[in-house]
Amino acid sequence: MKKISTLSFLPYILLVALISLPLYAEENKPANRTENPAESSVSKPTENTNVEKKVTQEREKIIKEAVAAIQESKKALTALENNKKKAAIDALEESLGKLEVVLARDPDLSLATIDTRIAIHDLYTSLEGIKLAKKEAEDYLEDNKVQKARELLKDLASEVIIRTTSIPLATYPDALKAVVSLIDEDKTKEAKTALHAALSSLIVTDYVIPLPFVRAEENLYIAESLAEKKDRTEKENTSLAILLEDTRTQLKMAEALGYGNKVVYEKLHEQIDSIIAKTEGNKYGKGYFDEIYKFLSELVRPLTKDE
Repeated sequence: MKKISTLSFLPYILLVALISLPLYAEENKPANRTENPAESSVSKPTENTNVEKKVTQEREKIIKEAVAAIQESKKALTALENNKKKAAIDALEESLGKLEVVLARDPDLSLATIDTRIAIHDLYTSLEGIKLAKKEAEDYLEDNKVQKARELLKDLASEVIIRTTSIPLATYPDALKAVVSLIDEDKTKEAKTALHAALSSLIVTDYVIPLPFVRAEENLYIAESLAEKKDRTEKENTSLAILLEDTRTQLKMAEALGYGNKVVYEKLHEQIDSIIAKTEGNKYGKGYFDEIYKFLSELVRPLTKDE
């Protein structure tokens, strides 16, 4: 099994990440499909664009202040290491000031993201290849050959991991204030320890987007446009059939890799069967894909590592 980087999906993945990942602590909501332009007012796209632009600008400002707050905290730690107490206090006060700006922009903020990193892990194999690797790993485990099983299983992933680092705003500012008090009390050693602890309290969260779900959704978007088309050509009917079958394959691969749950997969396969039945014989229509999108949206959304 060879690991490859599927860069062709990166623009889509980044879009999903931007829309779905919280800048701060809030409930992760499933990604919704784009509203049908035919059902929207003419002015709506412009309104949405302006709103998105303002949201992006606010995010950039908050991130900038939050990042600066951490930089000042690190500067304070360096100053303490060099026994420069006044410089340390100045840096901590600057850090607290930055955090006050962040909270002023959104008083309900509990986590402020300061860093986001993206890693793509993919594999080049078939569904049968995945099943074979799992079976071999099971055999190794039965023989207590754990490391050989581990070697087989470590590459069984097809996903994008988005790692965010965030400041816990409910506790971090108070921790910095406590450090300032320790410095004022001439307890430099304790202040350094407390500041180390504060910097270590940054929250790292991994969000996972399984690539088979992304590919399945892309297939469905193209298939939907064909399913709605009147008087499809034979070539278009073939393309529709291939897209739906590949969607089924992607879902089977995702299930074999352990993403999602069996109940949702059963519903997705039922929906594919329903779409095939509704479009066979050159039949066409709208709304055939509504249900499958509902089920798939829950799978396509970024998952945290413990989900």
